[in-house]
This record gives sequence, C-alpha cells and structure tokens, in this order.
Amino acid sequence: MIKLDGPTHPPLAGGKPEQLVVLLHGYGSNGEDLISLAPYLGPALPEAEFLSPNAPFPCEANPFGGYQWFGLEERNDANRLAGAREAGPILNAYLDEQLAARGLTDAQLALIGFSQGTMMALHVGLRRPNPAAAIIGYSGMLVAPDLLAAEITAKPPVLLVHGMADQVLPFGAMAEAEEALKAAGVRVASEGRPGLPHSIDQRGLELGASMLHQLMCTHHDHGHHH
Repeated sequence: MIKLDGPTHPPLAGGKPEQLVVLLHGYGSNGEDLISLAPYLGPALPEAEFLSPNAPFPCEANPFGGYQWFGLEERNDANRLAGAREAGPILNAYLDEQLAARGLTDAQLALIGFSQGTMMALHVGLRRPNPAAAIIGYSGMLVAPDLLAAEITAKPPVLLVHGMADQVLPFGAMAEAEEALKAAGVRVASEGRPGLPHSIDQRGLELGASMLHQLMCTHHDHGHHH
C-alpha cells in the first residue's frame, strides 16, 4: 500500500506531542500548502504536532508537485465515492501508524481538510473504529450522504466552514453535509462566509482554532508547566 508522507510542524511548546492534527489538502495541491496553517493554529494547541501529508496520487492535471486523493474525470457522486473508498484505507493506515508512533489515540487526533481533503476527512473520520476529537472541513462536501447512516461508526464533533462565493464546490454542499451529519447523530457547527471564494479566511481559522482549543486542550498538568 502507498505510504503517505509530507511536511510536519512540531509542537509550539516543544517536547513530545500530546495531540496530533492532520491537515488534508485539496485536489492538485500538496502538503506544503496546508502546513502553512500550523503557525496560525499552533497557539490554540501548543502541544500538538501538525502533519500535512501529500495525497497518495500524482495529480492528473498538475503532475509536477501536485497530488490528488482521487481524480476528477467526472465530478459525480459515484466517482467521488469510488475515489474516497480507494484512498480511504491509505489514509487510515497512515493515521494508525502516526498515532501509534507517538503513543496517541484517536481521542487526541484532529482532522482538518480543505476541499477534496474535507471529503476525505469526513469519509474516513466517520468510519474509523473510534472517534477523533474533531473534524474541521473547509470548503468541502460530504461524499455519498445517503450512505452515511448505514456506514457511520464514529461520531466526532464536526465544524464546517464554506465560502458563500465558492466557485469550485457550491456553498449548498455545506447544508447538505450538515443535514446528513445531524441525521446520523453527529454534532455539527457550520458557518457560511459571505463573499469568500474557494479558500480559507481568517474567521474560518479562528473558528477552527477555537474548536481545537475547546475540545483538545488538556488543562491538567502532565508534569510540565505551561
């Protein structure tokens, strides 16, 4: 099986990571793109290590340094589902390996996706044996919402943020995802960003940082002082 790899960012506090935040980039991009969020999110979670793996496949449209979780030959539900199901085990194996290497569990893991990375975060995160601490999805969509109720095995809290002027994945995808998630018993917060195209803005980052801090910051002492 393909092994994922990509840039990492150590915990701001130094020392051994107490949490793991995995950033999943969009179609045609690479891990360098989202690892740039680590300095913005780090202060909210100073003991977290950030990982931003390159997706498993070279991007068909941009093979020079661009990667994809799956192709976009035809943007339809069947192809997205097939793609997510093919990439899913690769991502799951990576998450298992990275957690085990650090002696951490899913309860100390957050998944953050952008665009196609959001599709992967939701697809995989809701089907792992144990729930992550959080899934944050920017400008994405839920693949095969009609299958979720039958396939869901984990119900981590989810935050969805989507630009209302998104020209790549329609803003309506956020409401569709939210509806299916809530119907499956998942706690969801969502926010539409007026005028924002297919990207992440300051407000979206603040919402994400605040959720991570709230859910993952351990206030008890691990034998070191903050």
